[in-house]
Amino acid sequence: MIRTLALFIFAVSASAPVFAEESSPPWSMADQYFDTDEMAHARHHILSHHGATRQLSIMADRLEVQSADEGDTLVWDGNAWYGGDVNKLWLKSEGDYSLESDELEEAEVQALWSHAISPYFDLQGGLRYDLEPKGRTHAVLGLQGLAPYWFEVDAAAFLSSEGDLTARMEAEYEFRLTQRLILQPRVEAELSAQDIPDLETGSGLTSLNAGLRLRYEIIREFAPYIGVEWQGSFGGTADYLEAAGEDSDRAVFVAGIRAWF
Repeated sequence: MIRTLALFIFAVSASAPVFAEESSPPWSMADQYFDTDEMAHARHHILSHHGATRQLSIMADRLEVQSADEGDTLVWDGNAWYGGDVNKLWLKSEGDYSLESDELEEAEVQALWSHAISPYFDLQGGLRYDLEPKGRTHAVLGLQGLAPYWFEVDAAAFLSSEGDLTARMEAEYEFRLTQRLILQPRVEAELSAQDIPDLETGSGLTSLNAGLRLRYEIIREFAPYIGVEWQGSFGGTADYLEAAGEDSDRAVFVAGIRAWF
């Protein structure tokens, strides 16, 4: 206990300018006064209690109903993770359920291993399985984190069991109008390296969604919101939609909740 306290004191004092050039790394200074093996054990003890603890987070980032002329759609986008500061196990899921036709239109689940490669970004890899459509399996490689100026970004590439290469990029930002009222712009883009006729997807930029959501945090863990979103399709994907008699772009009104614990 004394050695652990001594290590903490040396680590704090080493951050002062007078010690800045006398130690590298700063907390190795304690090795001059205590047994090296015992200090290594003390360092491990401190790391275990100040950074290596395991935590669990579950979040429904978007649970909303989107209303358009074609009908209403229930949309979910959620995740859960377990782990420490460096390594985590992530589970992600998102999808659409048509309330008009009473059927599942799109749904996927991802299981990812996440490793911190910087203080603000994690490299993620794992598997994605599409429940709808077509039930395909994908290998996933992605990057998630906090970009400069507090933009939350999530980008991933997917290689399906059919050999199709696609990608998805998301970016969000939060304007705190008050302590509880938050305006959140959000953009999501999807791309494909090739035409995928089975999924009615063209190559290049396939879709782009851009929206604004205004939420009120009743408590930090629970916030209802309303908003609007523009959804557009491009290239071959737009051609597939128009051939089926559907619009290649539309504006929707959204209402939902964001919750976490």
